[in-house]
Amino acid sequence: MTTRTPTLFLSHGAPTLPIDPSLPSGGFTVLSEHLPRPRSVLMLSAHWGTMRPAVSTATKPETIHDFYGFPRALYEIQYPAPGAPDLARRLHMVLSPIAVRLDESWGLDHGTWSVLRHVYPDADVPVIQFSIDETRPARFHYELGARLSPLRDEGILIAGSGNLVHNLHTYAWGRHPAEPYEWAVRFEERARALMQVGDHDPLIGYEALGRDAQLSIPTPEHYLPLLYVLGAQQPGDAVSFPVEGVDGGSISMLAVKVG
Repeated sequence: MTTRTPTLFLSHGAPTLPIDPSLPSGGFTVLSEHLPRPRSVLMLSAHWGTMRPAVSTATKPETIHDFYGFPRALYEIQYPAPGAPDLARRLHMVLSPIAVRLDESWGLDHGTWSVLRHVYPDADVPVIQFSIDETRPARFHYELGARLSPLRDEGILIAGSGNLVHNLHTYAWGRHPAEPYEWAVRFEERARALMQVGDHDPLIGYEALGRDAQLSIPTPEHYLPLLYVLGAQQPGDAVSFPVEGVDGGSISMLAVKVG
């Protein structure tokens, strides 16, 4: 019998995560030691936004270096994980009648490979990406997560990559270390408390949580992957936070493990 696979929300922060020792990448390595090995990873990255849902079908997805002005070492990193086109086509059927576009051109963006290279450093677990439909409200993404949840019983790791708090306007560029902003700390603490008791409605309608939420989530793309992970939660799943920290005062590095 297949063990139900947990779901994960992994905070990738700045693109320098793979090479910056001040960032908590070691926590991902420790996390991987306590995860069952999945058949495949279904990743929802903040860095693949589309006008309607899409799923990557490439057999050998390329490593996408979707950032500019960073050290050359970052552009030399390759993460040659295989794709899982059969899973992508199955996803297309699982979500019917929602129209999901099959996309052979998309590879693995840095929201995906920058965290998975710490969790699965041998790049030997197949990975597909599912895009974030930028035209849809938060509840749509949460409900899609619930529809994806049965894949957990098939050995599929549903993972989101983004940040619970992601405000680049207030980020301490070049001034490390920086103390976390009080509003960032308050919002993270409130979100953690809601996740631990399984109260997801306030997290779906996060705009109503006030100014702390507005400052923490000025734009939704880094937050929405979390809603897929929470939507895939099943009764009895425990919630834990295996990686913690705040980068530059305004980017939460919190990881969330469900199940």
